[in-house]
Amino acid sequence: MEADRPEGCGEGPAAPGTEGRPAPEARVHFRVTRFIMEAGIKLGMQSIPIATACTIYHKFFGEINLDAYDPYLVAMSSMYLAGKVEEQHLRTRDIINVSNRYFHPSSEPLQLGSRFWELRDSIVQCELLMLRVLRFQVSFQHPHKYLLHYLVSLKSWMNRYSWQRTPIAVTAWALLRDSYHGVLCLRFQAQHIAVAVLALTLQLYGVEVPADAEAQKPWWQIYTMDTEVP
Repeated sequence: MEADRPEGCGEGPAAPGTEGRPAPEARVHFRVTRFIMEAGIKLGMQSIPIATACTIYHKFFGEINLDAYDPYLVAMSSMYLAGKVEEQHLRTRDIINVSNRYFHPSSEPLQLGSRFWELRDSIVQCELLMLRVLRFQVSFQHPHKYLLHYLVSLKSWMNRYSWQRTPIAVTAWALLRDSYHGVLCLRFQAQHIAVAVLALTLQLYGVEVPADAEAQKPWWQIYTMDTEVP
């Protein structure tokens, strides 16, 4: 869906870049995952289903060339599939209408005509294709629960006034969300992404963890030990 897409789960070139040149793949994926996030919010999806949709999208294009399928159709099917995986089911009609409004803000919802049914069938068929390509491995462990645990723990260490005047939690969650524009979710363990996001947040604001200089291990090593968060 560069403008009127997706037409179907068939061949479609990568979105063009400036001056007619093909955009780098990373730039295309950034735009498409931004679409997933913004459309997901409009669909009322929670953070975990949105994260799952982005991960499914990235994992699919880790197996398939970007030129092979319309990335926006894959994104729509990723949201549809993520809703099932995370038990926040979405209607294809809602996905189609939100996507149509995303690309055509002044347009009316698609009527239940041939165009609508073709698009609906494309989403469903693309979902089945993705399941086969990914060998039905579409359940993921996300960093969210780890980051929540780390933030609660860190807050108890920090000076209360220092914590209140610095938006550590808000920034950390924003950085985690933005990490799904790329393939970090596939390359690293969930707890490592969570602690990296937290470390970057502290670095951005120049905040030091109390007694970290005197400790035998850096604070982040405590979090990256192989422990499970309930």
